[in-house]
Amino acid sequence: MVKPYTEDGDIRTFYEHYDASEYVWHRDEEDRSIEVLEGNGWQIQFENTLPYLLKNGQTFDIEKYTYHRLIKGKDDLIVRLIKL
Repeated sequence: MVKPYTEDGDIRTFYEHYDASEYVWHRDEEDRSIEVLEGNGWQIQFENTLPYLLKNGQTFDIEKYTYHRLIKGKDDLIVRLIKL
């Protein structure tokens, strides 16, 4: 399976040109801290919650084994991802 993103160190780029179906519900095996660097219109949704808009400069944490998904935006999303 081809992932709809690339990684360069702690920078991850999610691409707008991938089909929305590529951004699936999933959970990660470690805690993560995410800083939104660039991107317009992208949203994140956690299980049993409504999605919310990601804003440049925003930082948030995702606890391990928490179901979540991205909803693609209008351009590429670039984040700094730190595995805790």
